[in-house]
Amino acid sequence: MLKAGVMLANRYEIVGRIGSGGMADVYKAMDHKLNRYVAVKVMKPEFQGDSTFVSKFRREAQAAAGLANPNIVNVYDVGEDQGSYYIVMELVEGITLKEYIEKKGKLSVREATSIAIQVCMGLAAAHDQGIVHRDVKPQNIIISTDGKVKVTDFGIARAASSNTISANAMGSVHYSSPEQVRGGYSDSRSDIYSLGITLYEMVTGRVPFDGETTVAIAIKHLQDEMEPPTKYAPELPHALEQIIYKCTQKSVDRRYQSMNEVISDLKRSLMEPQGNFVQLAPLSDHASTVLISNKEQQEIRSAGKGGSTTPAASTFTSIEAAKRGRDETSEIDDAMDDDDDDESSGLEKAVTIGSFIVCGLIIFILIFFIAKAAGLVGNSNRGSRVDQAVPTVAAEQDESGASEIITTVSVPNITGMTESDAQKIAADKGLGIKYSGEKPSDQAEGTIIEQDPAQGTQVDRNSTIYYTKSSGPETHAIPAVTGGQVGDAKEALAAAGFANVTVEKQSSEDSSVGAVLSINPAEGELVTVDTPVTLFVSTGSQYASTVRVTDYVGMPIEDAAEDARQSGLILTIDYGTSEEFGSDQVMAQTLEAGTSVAQGTDITLTVNNAELFAEQEAKAQAANATPTPTPAPTQAVPTAVPEATPAEEAAAAQAEAETTSAAAPAAAAGEWKAVGSLVMPPNYQGGAYRLVLVQTVNGNPTETVLSEGSSLSFPYTVEAVGAPGVADGLVYLYEQNADGGYDALATWPLVFSEG
Repeated sequence: MLKAGVMLANRYEIVGRIGSGGMADVYKAMDHKLNRYVAVKVMKPEFQGDSTFVSKFRREAQAAAGLANPNIVNVYDVGEDQGSYYIVMELVEGITLKEYIEKKGKLSVREATSIAIQVCMGLAAAHDQGIVHRDVKPQNIIISTDGKVKVTDFGIARAASSNTISANAMGSVHYSSPEQVRGGYSDSRSDIYSLGITLYEMVTGRVPFDGETTVAIAIKHLQDEMEPPTKYAPELPHALEQIIYKCTQKSVDRRYQSMNEVISDLKRSLMEPQGNFVQLAPLSDHASTVLISNKEQQEIRSAGKGGSTTPAASTFTSIEAAKRGRDETSEIDDAMDDDDDDESSGLEKAVTIGSFIVCGLIIFILIFFIAKAAGLVGNSNRGSRVDQAVPTVAAEQDESGASEIITTVSVPNITGMTESDAQKIAADKGLGIKYSGEKPSDQAEGTIIEQDPAQGTQVDRNSTIYYTKSSGPETHAIPAVTGGQVGDAKEALAAAGFANVTVEKQSSEDSSVGAVLSINPAEGELVTVDTPVTLFVSTGSQYASTVRVTDYVGMPIEDAAEDARQSGLILTIDYGTSEEFGSDQVMAQTLEAGTSVAQGTDITLTVNNAELFAEQEAKAQAANATPTPTPAPTQAVPTAVPEATPAEEAAAAQAEAETTSAAAPAAAAGEWKAVGSLVMPPNYQGGAYRLVLVQTVNGNPTETVLSEGSSLSFPYTVEAVGAPGVADGLVYLYEQNADGGYDALATWPLVFSEG
């Protein structure tokens, strides 16, 4: 174990230990060359003389070094210093998914789906590069303080090839695929199986297969069917349950064939939670469990004696077992042999008995239908017996006295009711109701908020209305931000969906300027997104002096940020575009250079985003290459709609006149413009959106809708015209919910200047 202050390669200064694994310790360190904190994974001393472990350690760096994805922990450097082998990685402040599950018990459907999508995106990037992780589990998934999900620890990853068969190919046995347990070929579909087990644990709070030994757990992966996740999470939507089933099929051919397929179905499950779109391939042998044959067992055993395939037991040989020289092959062989003969003879008997039963049923059904056609059965008592839960078919008489059978009814409205009231209303119509799930809403918990079929639909009597209940207002956990900088805290809160954030400044002798002292509500508390959140931020010592503001324009943002913090200013970073400055250079600042201000004063630095500028230039060139008609400034681009009535045309003309008159004063007084780049918040689901600019004009908040539509693509460049003389504003992103309303998801600051 390295002590604080130890230097590696005369560059990385150890600050403290973060955690420890089976093969290495992870430390927080300062990179003095680039002046940033990093995570350094150092191989434990007892393995540094073992060439096998050294090779495995280097392979981790090689596997992850070529991967550049927002959902994968970046690898910066690898090396060796005085016998200590190390890997330098991106430092992600946060907790593992395993710790998060243990803290919450189990995750909500929306939260689990969002995390799974981000994990899939990271693994998809690895698979595209031919890299299979092979140790996907909650312990190797990190949730950062700003809500980003990152996959780490490619320690047993290898390039996918026909030779990807190894005794060390298996990760934690709770999450290992059947082919990894057997020691066979593992590819990207093995990661899909492990992801399915991880998703199962997220929504239920437990793993599907558990036991006292690794051998027992491995055999369950091979032979047992997992218990339905709805047993432990009754509210789990049908679509997500089917996704879990498809990911965890024992046959690789029946699973998803790529992470992109998983991502597509996960996104669709958010829109159609009770949809039946997940297609499971039928079982080839009409059996739900595939048992290992005698021949396969002999192949596994013979492989351990020099064959080409690695024995199953060796795949879960741990580091400690390797040191003791222990081989668990006999344990698996014994466990399989005990049941082998009984299962074979029992299966034959079951097939024989089942054949007789099926033949008997077929003969009985044929006799019944022949007798019914001949009028021997079914005529005298037809309709005399009725299920108590389903009312009888009603009959009405016309004027001639003939009876007319009523076969269809109009579906009543049961939304807004309790289950008992809805059941009575439906029963009066000759219909039944069935629970199909629940989701957050503004209505009281237990209230029906959705129904299918909709009100007024004509259906057959005795049909079923499926309903969705409200689980109450959706809540989110306050992220951990104490001790960090106020700018980072605001970003983390915005990413978590909290838009109503205020800052209160307090002097502190122990904390640096801009550090978050505390937060109200407290970290980890579950509250609704519209709950006001207050950040208590340090302004340094109460005897702090004034500072002279530096001219930051043109400086690299890293240098400018460090200078601002050292000067005692509370820093906020914004982004824009300019062809006058290089990438990541400061292009504007809110405090005038050379002025003297008190320590703890807020300053916003606007940074040039070169990639965004290049994207805007490409769009402009494409627009010039293919001219399109330009609509009038106050008109939206027209879409194909039915011909409007005179009343509709009059209403549209009035709305256009109001829009034009409202925009006229700003144009007459001189336009104050701002340009910003918006990155995708993790809680945006791709639905209908609305971007709203909020500014304080003459002491009163004003709102201006900047953009709205069916879906928003990121990164998004916002160009806004603000109120004259008002230099700042906030852009709010709202997404439409199931009730037709809009929920605030994120907020970004904008700095305006007169054009």
